[in-house]
Amino acid sequence: MARQLKLGAFLMATGHHVAAWRHPDVPAEAGLDFAHYKHLAQIAEAAKFDALFIADSLAAPTGAIASRMARSDHFEPLTLLSALSVVTERIGLIATATTSYNEPYHVARKFASLDHLSGGRSGWNLVTSDNAAEAQNFGRSEHIGHADRYRRAREFHQVVTGLWDSWEDDAFVRDKASGTYYHPEKVHLLDHVGEHFRVKGPLNVARSPQGQPVIVQAGSSELGRELAAQTAEVVFTAQTSLANAQAFYADLKGRLSRYGRSADSLKIMPGVFVVVGQTESEAREKYETFQQLVEPEVGVALLGRMLGNFDLSKYPLDGPLPELPLTESGQQSRQKLLTELAGRENLSLAELGRKIAGGRGHYSLVGTPAQIADRLQQWFEQGAADGFNVLVPHLPGGLEDFANGVVPELQRRGLFRTEYEGRTLRQNLGLARPGNRFA
Repeated sequence: MARQLKLGAFLMATGHHVAAWRHPDVPAEAGLDFAHYKHLAQIAEAAKFDALFIADSLAAPTGAIASRMARSDHFEPLTLLSALSVVTERIGLIATATTSYNEPYHVARKFASLDHLSGGRSGWNLVTSDNAAEAQNFGRSEHIGHADRYRRAREFHQVVTGLWDSWEDDAFVRDKASGTYYHPEKVHLLDHVGEHFRVKGPLNVARSPQGQPVIVQAGSSELGRELAAQTAEVVFTAQTSLANAQAFYADLKGRLSRYGRSADSLKIMPGVFVVVGQTESEAREKYETFQQLVEPEVGVALLGRMLGNFDLSKYPLDGPLPELPLTESGQQSRQKLLTELAGRENLSLAELGRKIAGGRGHYSLVGTPAQIADRLQQWFEQGAADGFNVLVPHLPGGLEDFANGVVPELQRRGLFRTEYEGRTLRQNLGLARPGNRFA
């Protein structure tokens, strides 16, 4: 069978555009409306998306500018995806959980439970937290430094995946006649003692349908790439051009052999912000409708958050992006990307804030289904992507536009499935089921 691309539906309450909640077609209360998310999940599943993806933050943005964004009230992702597992059948369910402000046993238990609830469709987006405000909700006055976060994340991953192997696949027999509930020789204590964690185990959840939930990562810094090469099975990344995406793809795939991994064991799925219209002019008109709703101060506040939690309010809106120190609390890769974008296009602070108001630095496409499919095909066939994490400006309309327009175009070209290959996220992504390390 010819290689086909993978698609994730990156859901963000009212949509990815920072001003989407103000649009008349968008339900402003969407962040806490389960019926809204159920509708989105069923749109994506009918279109045969590989997975839903829910990001997360453990701090609410506050203040005068934050009060003008729809970013402060939303469901906890695992709770939401557990509910969505009941109203869907095939689509994957990927949630973010930070290694900085969680404990491995909690994370292992929750994602294993979601895998059982969904029949093998869960995925863990392992992040190190790029929001310094989270620290103050967990007994710290300062965020953990960038390098320290990645050392903790590597050990965190070791513990979680070790706990997922606590039980062999056939450990639980539940034999009423003999009185044997499980084979004692098929349970394994982890007994992990490391720099950050001491965890005995075993996990109190049986080995899950996928063996282990799919591991997803989004870091693109040097430390992030190396951790991904060692541990990730799917990588989400922000790339602004074909050349940059090809370089990232080649670099990350090239690191896999150091860890005894094949190129197919890791799927690279850049984010793509998409606005679809029946004509190009209609698509651009849609996009401009959202852009006109962006207040300059809101765009700059979002920019400061994306650059690494910098307060840019003291700088003139019509002036250039100031020189900023390398962030220790945010995403270093995103800081580099946005700084380069500002210089390349000679953008003022307000212009840069407005430019990232929709895609937040991701590759952006505004056009007809055929035009958008052309670019996705180019990236897929020219060594830049194995698939895409799709961001739309508003929900549900933007997802409906993509599902009804772009997906059929990709299917006509033989680039995307018309039916799911299997029932688990691993089967649909083409990822092997891992064996139990203790068996």
